[in-house]
This record gives sequence, C-alpha cells and structure tokens, in this order.
Amino acid sequence: MSDFLRCERDGDITIITLNRPEIGNRVSDPMAGQLADLIDAAGKDSRLIVFRAAGEEFCLGREAMGQRPPNVEAYELRGQVEVIFNCYDAFRRSRAPIVGAVQGRAVGFGCALAALCDITIASEKARFQLPEMHHNIMPTIAMSALIDRVALKAVMHLVYSTEELTAQQALSIGLISSVAAANQLDAAVNQLVEKLKKYPLPAVMAVKEYARVAYSIDTQAANDLARNIHATINSSSKMRK
Repeated sequence: MSDFLRCERDGDITIITLNRPEIGNRVSDPMAGQLADLIDAAGKDSRLIVFRAAGEEFCLGREAMGQRPPNVEAYELRGQVEVIFNCYDAFRRSRAPIVGAVQGRAVGFGCALAALCDITIASEKARFQLPEMHHNIMPTIAMSALIDRVALKAVMHLVYSTEELTAQQALSIGLISSVAAANQLDAAVNQLVEKLKKYPLPAVMAVKEYARVAYSIDTQAANDLARNIHATINSSSKMRK
C-alpha cells in the first residue's frame, strides 16, 4: 500500500487518511484504485469508516487535473477513467457508513469524495469547487458523484460557475452535513463516532443499506424495502443487547 494513503484501526472503526499534504492531497489514478480497495476491505468488518486528509487541504483534485492527454481515443479514455468510477462506487457500496472530515479545500475529485461520504463534517474554513469547465474539461465524472447527493440546480450552478463555495454554502445545498469551528472539527467527528459506537451494529449497517438502495428505486419498492429491513433488524436479538 502506498505511503500516500494511511489506514488505521481503532477497534471496529477504520480511519483512512489521504497523506500527500505537500501537494494538497492530490490523488493519482493508482491511489484512487488503492482507496477503493481500502474502502471495500474496511466495509466488510468495520462499524464505521472515518475518511480524512493530512495537512491544510482536504484534496485539491486528481494528480492530472486540468491536463488533457493528447490524441486519446474514446475507448482508451473510458478505460482510464474507470478507476475513478470504481472509487466513487466503493463509497456507495460500502456496508459501513463513511464519515468524512473536511478541513480545507475540496476541489474537483476532492469535492466529489466529500459529497460521497455518508456524513460529511466540514471546518468553517473548508471550501468546495468544481473548476473543470475553467480548464475546458466537461466534468460529468465529478457530476456523477454529486447527482444523488445534491439538488440538480445546485450541481448545475457549481459546474457552470466554477465558483468556490464556503462551508456554509455547501451545507445549504446538501453537499455536506454540518459545519464545525476550525479548532473543533476533530471533536465534532469524534463526538459522532462515539454515538455510533453505542448503537446496535445491525441498525448502523441497515441504515446505510436502506440509504444506498432506496434513492435509486421507485417509492413503492422503497416502502417495501423499509418494511422488510424494519422487521428483520428490529426483531433481531442483537438489537436488545
């Protein structure tokens, strides 16, 4: 595993950290693949995954952000970006909920990762941006990460304007879950983690399962799934321990 990604365990909590602070935690394609593998592995036996970054910035995007490979055919380009889509999917398919801690700028791919966390707590100093159009790159890759997280009008404005959002603005459009004072970010994350440690594990997993599936199916199917999960989980002996 690359030194650019740290993975630590605290009981049944997994902490994954982007660790390239000297370049704003930019992510190479191999790193994106490794990140997906870490999340897939952690999701199998963790109650919760905490996703964070070292240094002042959360993630300034992909390592090759703004660079357009010359004379690349569509078939080859599709293969190159598959690692990014798989990384996005790893956040969605994780059985364990993912809590993101955003301390600084989250740009492009970084903005997408912040949105993909199930709960995202941001410092008041955090900033969010999709600048791809400014580089003459059409950003449907990043948009695909936001499309089931953020209202469509907000996504369109974020993409077309390329404007940087404050943490409060990101909160207002649903890109993040809450805002903490800069010196209280770790405390806010730890407080949430401690709450989740106290809940029965089946309930923690079932909430993520329902949230992952319900928004991609019709209302009747979502209601039927809710009935099934409710009966299955709440009748479990593990809920009464």
